[in-house]
Amino acid sequence: MNFFIGCAVWAHKGWVGELYPQGTRTADFLHLYSRRFTTVEGNTTFYAVPNQETVTRWAAETPAGFEFCLKLPRDITHQGLLQSYIPAALKFLEGMRPLGEHLGPIFAQLPPSYAPALLDDLTNFLEAWPHTEAPLALEVRHPDWFREPYASNLTALLEKLSVGRVLLDSRPIYSGDDDPQLQSERRKPKLPLQLSVTAPFTLIRFISHPNLSMNQLFMEEWVRQIQQWLEMGVQIYFFVHCPIEARSPITARHFQQLLEQSGTSVPPLPWNNLEHPPNQLSLW
Repeated sequence: MNFFIGCAVWAHKGWVGELYPQGTRTADFLHLYSRRFTTVEGNTTFYAVPNQETVTRWAAETPAGFEFCLKLPRDITHQGLLQSYIPAALKFLEGMRPLGEHLGPIFAQLPPSYAPALLDDLTNFLEAWPHTEAPLALEVRHPDWFREPYASNLTALLEKLSVGRVLLDSRPIYSGDDDPQLQSERRKPKLPLQLSVTAPFTLIRFISHPNLSMNQLFMEEWVRQIQQWLEMGVQIYFFVHCPIEARSPITARHFQQLLEQSGTSVPPLPWNNLEHPPNQLSLW
């Protein structure tokens, strides 16, 4: 497929009654999620590395065409220099191999403290990654990465190694007078959005506002941009986040509808093919 859409996680109890039927057991969340969306960001691996039995079970529970885009553990990406953690990163990738065809791009999210002064360290880390075996995407958060000449230097490096750029769009949650992240444990940064791709694929992390209408203009922009990239042959993974995570699935479904209404050629959303989908909650 050329377009995948999903959320950051699959095991959210607040989705029972909306995304999942009433009475759904936690053990059934992944099975049901993967029959409603086509990808998941897999935030779980950022905090804990699953054992082989768990990874094998993930593969068995998900249908053909579904992909995990797993985040490198924070014990690798958030401990200072990356070069010394190359063996750990390769070991993590090896541990995910039981996913087989379900393994999508891996992505590394760097902390705000990781600055352009560490470009040589980043280069060594990215060069050591087996790109032909598993695509890798990168998200940077230090503000200087978005300024020249550092922005161009990073783009050149990513393009050279075919590393995907993770596009973090947090504009919706900073566009109103309210602060939808007040009750959120992990605040998303306010950083410039770079609308460029550096590899045959890209990951888009759309940080949506809990009020669906506040996202509309930004989603319409993304519809136009995704149309262009799909026509260029770019493979796109679109992930919807929200400070109130219970509202992410319906926002993702709404975005899929916008794509279809625009005539964008995207695969159908499996959720829409269910005979008896759960009742949807209004977010307006």
